[in-house]
Order: sequence, then C-alpha cells, then structure tokens
Amino acid sequence: MSGSEFEREHIVAETLSATAASKPADTLFEDSRREHDWRPPAEGMYDLSLEKDSCGVGFIANIKGKKSHQIVSDALSILCNLEHRGAVGADPRAGDGAGILVQIPHAFFARKAAEIGFQLPEPGHYAIGALFMPKETAWRKVIQSIIADQIKEEGLVLLGWRDVPSDNASLGVTVKPTEPYHMQVFIGRNGTAKTEEEFERRLYILRKSISQAIYQRRDRGMAGYYPVSLSCRTVIYKGMFLADQLGKYYPDLHEADFDSALALVHQRFSTNTFPTWSLAHPYRMIAHNGEINTLRGNVNWMAARQPPCIRSSTARTSAACGRSPMRARATPPASTTRSSSWCRAATRCRTRS
Repeated sequence: MSGSEFEREHIVAETLSATAASKPADTLFEDSRREHDWRPPAEGMYDLSLEKDSCGVGFIANIKGKKSHQIVSDALSILCNLEHRGAVGADPRAGDGAGILVQIPHAFFARKAAEIGFQLPEPGHYAIGALFMPKETAWRKVIQSIIADQIKEEGLVLLGWRDVPSDNASLGVTVKPTEPYHMQVFIGRNGTAKTEEEFERRLYILRKSISQAIYQRRDRGMAGYYPVSLSCRTVIYKGMFLADQLGKYYPDLHEADFDSALALVHQRFSTNTFPTWSLAHPYRMIAHNGEINTLRGNVNWMAARQPPCIRSSTARTSAACGRSPMRARATPPASTTRSSSWCRAATRCRTRS
C-alpha cells in the first residue's frame, strides 16, 4: 500500500469513526438492525427508480468439461483483475458487490454433509439453495420451518442444512452492519422429478412458493431473506464485496476439492445506485455487463408495448371465432412486431402474478 493510499484509508476511517461517535444512540441502534437489502429513501441526487449498473464480468471454462479447483482459483484471479470495473464507497473497503457462479462441487459438499450428519445422493439428484438469512435467530428458525414445509408440499425431500463459514475481517465498517447470515439448504428429488430439467422446474416453483410464504409473514423489505441460488447444477457465492474480498470472505472457495469445470465472476459498478448484498452478481442464471435500464424505464417500456400486444391478441382471437376484428389490427405495427411474442409472454406472466 502506498503512502497516499494509507493516508486516505486512515483519514476515511477517522471520519467514519467520528461520524459514528456523533450519532445518537437510537440512530446507531437502527443502523445495527439494517438488513442486507437496506437502501435509503430518495434524497438529493439519489432516487431508487433511477438506479443503473455498469459492471465487469469474467468467464472461464475447461472446454473438455473437466472439473478442477484450478478453474475456481483462476476465476478469483480474473475477478481481482476486474478491480478497475468495481466501485468503492467513501469507506475504502465498501464495494458494490462481487460474486462467483460455479458448478456444484459434489465431492466437497458430500464431505461437508457427512461431517454434519447427513448423506447426499449422486450428482443431479439433489439441489443446493444458497440463502441470505436474517441474523435474528427466532425469525430465522421460522423461515427454516417455512422452507421445510414448502419442500414437502412440492413433493421433494429436505436432506439437511449447513451454516456457511465466512470471515468478515476484510469488510468495511459500513458493510458489516448489513451482513446477512449465510446458510445452504440441501434438497433431494425424492423420485418425483425424472430428469434434471424437470427437477430444475420444480426448484423454480419451490423458490417462488417459499418467497411468497415468507413475504406473507413479514414484508419483503424487513424479512432479511434472499435466495441467492437454488439449483441441482450450480451454486453461487456473492456479497457486497470488492473484488479481492470474495475469496477472503468465503473459505469454501479455497478448499482443494471445491472444483468446477466453469466459473462466472462479476464485479459490480453501480451508477447512482445504492449497493446491497442481494443486488450483487451473478444472479441465478446470468451476470450482466454494462448499463441496464432503470426500473422506471422498464415499467414505461412495458406499458408502451401493452396496447399493440392487446390489439394483436384480440385480432387472432376474433379470427379464430370467425368474427370481424373490428378495431383490432391483424398485424401489429412494424415497430412492435419484433417484440410481440416476448410481450405476450411477459403480459401473461404479469397477469398470473
């Protein structure tokens, strides 16, 4: 560390300490209760509806599909080389987020499960759910019971739970109050899903039903629960990190039998965005690089596409019934033809939800 960097960290640390010392006791208490998805209300130039991202992403794979720990180690090196694509807050150890997606390292998790006291079936016949959980023990137990009930209702079987080890020594002082409790849940097929594809579909439904049941008990913003991943193929480790903090935070990533044939890493750079643990990437299926539309922009585009979609759908229904489409257009305008199928699917999903 250069002299200027040391001086900057020292000055910032003193400033943060002085700010904390000047806060009333009740304010400090509120800060300590912040959940991992906490964000402040709109104020000044910050507005939740105008949030954007511009990030760095890296991918590495063995073209023959051979798993090794070297892939994971190289992925962490790639992530550190993406440091210039990540943002840093006033706290020099507070990042916008970083993470890694890998194939499930079966040998590693089979060993850890045996140490805990349960056995895992062969690969593809069980799934791992990586979860951000609340630190409140009683509420966390309630969430675990809800998850167990939903797994049973979906015809699957709960194999066991694991507390994920972590080391927050490298995290900034502004990040630690929002740190979640990390757990992994192991779910077996139970003979109800014949293929991995069917199992993945059941897991998707399960994840949605679990979230709905939890958020009915407590508001989403206060629940402290977030499903990082739930799959029989991949598992995700992520958080509100700088690039170098991911490997330091999760000891699992340095175990020799933690192997994979591919790895996707991501370093987040948010533009006018307040970072949270849940907004770190990779997400369950993707990690994006570059500016994304704001929430307001997406809502407006969806609303703008609804009229031509409705007209197109009405025209087809009328033609099938042998009636005149009346005002309905038989063919949507050229500007909307390209996205009409996507729009209809999105409209159906929106109606069902």
